[in-house]
Amino acid sequence: MKLLLGVNVDHVATLRQARGTDYPSPLEAAGACKKAGADGITIHLREDRRHIVDADVYAMKEQGPLPLNLEMANAPDIVAIALKVKPEEVCLVPEKRQELTTEGGLDVIGQRAALADTIAAMTDAGIVVSLFVDPHPDQLQAAADVGAPVVELHTGTYCDAAADAQEQDLETLRRGARFAHNLGLRVNAGHGINMHNIDGILTIPHLYALNIGHSIVARAVMLGMEQAVREMIEAMAAYKGGAP
Repeated sequence: MKLLLGVNVDHVATLRQARGTDYPSPLEAAGACKKAGADGITIHLREDRRHIVDADVYAMKEQGPLPLNLEMANAPDIVAIALKVKPEEVCLVPEKRQELTTEGGLDVIGQRAALADTIAAMTDAGIVVSLFVDPHPDQLQAAADVGAPVVELHTGTYCDAAADAQEQDLETLRRGARFAHNLGLRVNAGHGINMHNIDGILTIPHLYALNIGHSIVARAVMLGMEQAVREMIEAMAAYKGGAP
């Protein structure tokens, strides 16, 4: 089965917000992603609105050319927006105001009740829910227990690791993917993936989709968005289901 690509266009909005202009447009970027063959668009509506803003979410759902995956904290005001917009999928992530980007996976074990309530509300609204988690069996089991049908494995530890630690981190991801698959969870992955580390990512079994943002937008500065997306899709085409 083809490994799907969701392109995160947050950093198109970051460039826009740096000058307070109305360009570049995340919606226009999504159109280029579709032309290049991407399967979905991801945007993260952070509580501090540092890049994507509310209007982007509504525009992407109403006018976007691809299915929308909304990354979000389990915060009441953001949950309310998601339930109103009804993206095809939401990915619940941890969020800290001072972080540059999401740091690590959700503590599903410590937030079972709150997550279960949100997952139930989203599911009732017809929204597929994913939990962004580290590839640890206890967190994956908790994700299944609270009713999430999908997990997104946090690949940042592997992607940021020194060369001598990468194989160990990859094996942790492989074990986590197998464990999640055996629980009946759909397995996505994301964070820090680029053209230099994609080959390792492609050894993780049971992957359904990758969500990749910063590296594609960075490449797009040099190559254009369509070419940057095509480059990643071509690399992902080698996926055979990963290691046994």
